[in-house]
Amino acid sequence: MNVYVRDLTRELGRKGIGVDVFTRSQDEHVPHVLHHLGFGNRVVHIPAGPETPLSRHDLANHLDDFIAGVLEFAESKEIDYDLIHCHYWLSGLAGLSLRETWNLPLIQMFHTLAIMKDRVARSAEEEPSDLRLESEARLLQSADRVVAATPAEVAQIQWLYREDTSRVVVIPPGVDTSHFYPIPDDEAKEYIGVPCHDRMLLFVGRIEPLKGIDTLIEAVGILHQEGILDQHPFCLAVIGGDTHSSREQMSTEMERLHTMRESLGILDLITFLGRRDQDTLPYYYSAAEAVVVPSHYESFGLVALEAMACGTPVVASEIGGLAFLVRDGETGFHVPTGDPEALAEKLRLIIQDDDLRAQLGQQATEYAQAYSWDLMVEQVIDLYRSMLGKKLA
Repeated sequence: MNVYVRDLTRELGRKGIGVDVFTRSQDEHVPHVLHHLGFGNRVVHIPAGPETPLSRHDLANHLDDFIAGVLEFAESKEIDYDLIHCHYWLSGLAGLSLRETWNLPLIQMFHTLAIMKDRVARSAEEEPSDLRLESEARLLQSADRVVAATPAEVAQIQWLYREDTSRVVVIPPGVDTSHFYPIPDDEAKEYIGVPCHDRMLLFVGRIEPLKGIDTLIEAVGILHQEGILDQHPFCLAVIGGDTHSSREQMSTEMERLHTMRESLGILDLITFLGRRDQDTLPYYYSAAEAVVVPSHYESFGLVALEAMACGTPVVASEIGGLAFLVRDGETGFHVPTGDPEALAEKLRLIIQDDDLRAQLGQQATEYAQAYSWDLMVEQVIDLYRSMLGKKLA
């Protein structure tokens, strides 16, 4: 979501449209107004509660202070905004209050639907609060427009929330194809420090049960047992989470995945790399034989799109946005959720068949061009125009 908001704001700036992005201040040492989005667009950090990171359960307690801070900032700068575009459910609640004060159109995008997350939650920590579930239903009824990332999300709104979707429009997230593009294999591997003869599978994402990393580790274990590694050596690199913690300080999920790796006897085949800067991701994507997205739920699947833009096939669960985004047999493969045998089968095809992998990668690059931000931002601007009834810059 953060990447989406950042990139959308930059693209709108290139089109001459001014944007202020309001977020809660989490660090008193960071300036409250930053201009790093370019084109005069700003990120405004609003003090609301302690200027430290808070758990998602505590954030709602400071919503009134956040709304007051946004109003105070706008008044102090004498700004008259044209519309409100909210991301996430808490932002939507703030938007409803601001709409009442400013009398402006409100556009809502959820990025992840709580009711879907609740249905596939793998742990108590992943279960959304009742407040979030109730708030999303309220926003679906109250927002002037709702942006869905895929037709799957529209269907979920109809099926699970039983809401009218006449005000829902489908606009997929975009990808910056000037940043995510195929980098020669040897150059990419040299940059990230992987020997050129080594082969790598890649996972990028949060370390949580919902992401299905355990299924991927089981699939690697199956390939190891089959002796695939004897003829086609490879490793799995996992980007995400904190690798600087001691074993005792690891998150529950990270500890579980480390234990799985050891019990399957594949300790030397899986590397947990921790977080990586967004600027380095194109090198990791380009160096990989395939990017694997084994999630139990994804509203869209931006990692898959970034990987395809870099010319890398994607093997993904056939769920949510991934079922629409990844073209089975064309840009990668679909697999059933939570099925390590099926996942191992598709990974085996890519590892063993260089021609197939190259073909899928080439087709993935071409396919991703249709999701370039140059094209996607025009759809967003068209939506803004329809809401305002006037021409934007």
